[in-house]
Order: sequence, then C-alpha cells, then structure tokens
Amino acid sequence: MFLTILLVLNTLLLIALLVRALTPRKDGDRVERLVREEMATNRRESAQSIHAFADQLLKLTDMNERKLEKVREVVETRLQALQEDNSNKLEKIRETVDEKLHSTLEKRLGESFKVVSDRLEKVHAGLGEMQSLASGVGDLKRVLTNVKTRGTWGEIQLGNLLEQMLTVDQYERNVVTKQGSRDPVEFAIKLPGRDGKVVYIPIDAKFPKEDYERLLQAQDESNAALVEEQQKAIENRIKLEAKKIRDKYIDPPQTTDFAIMYLPIEGLYAEVLRRPGLHEQLQRDFRVTIAGPTTITAHLNALQMGFRTLAVEKRASEVWQLLGAVRNEFVKFGDILDKTHTRLKQASEEIESATRKSRTIERKLKDVQESPALPDQPVLGQDRTVNASREPFDDDAILP
Repeated sequence: MFLTILLVLNTLLLIALLVRALTPRKDGDRVERLVREEMATNRRESAQSIHAFADQLLKLTDMNERKLEKVREVVETRLQALQEDNSNKLEKIRETVDEKLHSTLEKRLGESFKVVSDRLEKVHAGLGEMQSLASGVGDLKRVLTNVKTRGTWGEIQLGNLLEQMLTVDQYERNVVTKQGSRDPVEFAIKLPGRDGKVVYIPIDAKFPKEDYERLLQAQDESNAALVEEQQKAIENRIKLEAKKIRDKYIDPPQTTDFAIMYLPIEGLYAEVLRRPGLHEQLQRDFRVTIAGPTTITAHLNALQMGFRTLAVEKRASEVWQLLGAVRNEFVKFGDILDKTHTRLKQASEEIESATRKSRTIERKLKDVQESPALPDQPVLGQDRTVNASREPFDDDAILP
C-alpha cells in the first residue's frame, strides 16, 4: 500500500511538471499553486493512510502475537501431555524390559553356571585322567630308560606284527642262526631250502632312544649344527648295530645273505632314510636292510606270498601225481566200459533172439489152438513138456 501511494505522488508530480511546461507563464503560478495544494492534500491523505496502515499493522501484529501465544500455550500443553504419556509408556517399557531381562538373565546365568559346573566336572575328570596318563607316561619313560626294556618293547612290537602276518611254523623266536655262536636272534623267518633244510632270515629290533631324543631336542631348538651332529651320531649308531647283526646272525647257507633291522618308530626310520647313502651302505657293507613299522609289513607280505607260492608248487606236484593216478584209473575204467558195452551188445542180441523165438512160439500156439485135437496123437512137444523138469528147455526144438 505504501508503494502505491508513492507511485501516485510521482505520477502527480510528473503531471504537474508536464502542465507547467505546456501552459503559458501567466498561468504557471496558478497551476503551480494548484499543484502544491494538491500535493499537500495528497501528503495529508498519504500521512493519514500511512497512520491508518500503521494502526492496522499494529493491531494485526498484536492479534498475531495473541494467536501465537495461544498456539504456544496449546503446543506446550500438548507437548507436556505427550511427554508425560511418553514417560509413562517408557516407564512401563522399562519395567517390562527389566522384568524380562531379569528373568532371562537369571535363566541364562543358571544355564551358564550349570554348563560351567558340568565343564568343571569334566575338566576335573580330565585332570584325573591326565594325572593317570602322566603317571603312565612316567612309567613308560622309566621303562624306556632301560636298554634291555626298550629292546623288549621293540621285540614285542615286532612279535605282534609277525604273529599277525605269519603262521607259527613260518618263524621262530630266539634261535641261534650262526654255527658256533651263542647269540640268538630275536626272530628268524623260516624259508624252505635244499634237501628239506630250513634257511633263516634274521630279524632284530633296535631302538637308540637317547640319540633320537637328542636329535628331536636339537630340531626343536632350530640348531642346525647340533641337528647335523645328532644325525651323524644316529648314523654311526645304526652302522654299529648293523655290524653286530652281520657278525652275530648272518651265516649262509644256514641263513640268507642278508638280515633285517627293525626300527619300532617311524620317525627314527625316516631319519635313517633321510641320511644320504646310509641305506645303500648298510645293504652293501653289512648286508642289513632297514625296516620300519609300515615297511616291515610290506616285507612280511612279500614273504607270505613266497610261502604261498611254495605251497602252491608243492601242492602242484601232488596234484600232478593225483592226476596221473586218475589217468590210469580212467584208462582202466575205459576198458571196463568197453567190456560192459560188449556184454550189453551180446545181451541185446540175445534179447532180440528171444523175442523172435517168442513170436515163433506164439504163432505155433495159435496154429495149435486153431487145429482139431487128436486124442490118440500126442501134442507136439508133449513128451518134452512132461520131462521139462528134468531136461533144460531148448528153444531150437520147436523151431520149424
């Protein structure tokens, strides 16, 4: 509205300037006076309009403030009610959650304590078993500390393998395989030799426990120099044991020209094989073959197949003898069949002849039945019939 008033004033001012420029000088004063009066009137009216507009604006502002105050009060009231309602609901939710959490927590804690209690009981039982196992390991360690006991343990393990793979008559325990020696080998596998003699394969168990344990300790410490030193010590120990086996147990032809050294631990066997050229040197210089728990099974399987082959060969000769006897009996049986066939053929011919005679007799009897009987003449063959009990019956007598 204020902008409209200013626009009207500017328009009037422009009109006055235009009229002044167009009218003569004499009328200029009058026009100017009129314009000034009009402008004064316009100023008064504008002032009044502005005053009225200001009053209206104040009233409108006051009214808006009152409305805003009412709205603020209503909003505050509702916000307060909403806050109270939310507080109540949150309190109920908190109580419900607390109750559920409490019950759930008690339940879970109870279950957890039960599980923990069960686990503790199992751990306690496991600790008891571990103590028993530790005592057993200590006993085993004390057992393995003694050289004789370690040898016995390897011997028992080897004996179990031989017992599983071979029969009792295929190997012997603690047998002297070398003539003039008093040192028995732990096990010797029996092979058939010439002239029914037995050839033995000596098998001896060795377990250098201390050397092997020192090697494991050096490997755990990652000490390369010490590992090499302990491997060399194991190599020397194995060579020494192989030399003893060669000198004590190998004696061809009572034994094979080689023997088997059994190592009861796979790790020790692997360490021996890992040494370059050691296995070949033992076979070449000492005639000793190294075997572990798995390879000894392969050796025994091969020997078992050899035993089976020998048994098959032995049985084969017996089978050939039996077949020869059967052949002779079969030839005799063929002769008997020929004789039987001849007799059956003769019997068949006799039966055919008897059949023909029977037919001839039937015809004669038929003729006799058809012809009239003569009382004063004897019937054909009557005298023979009377003396049938005394003389044998001759079929040719009644033939035409």
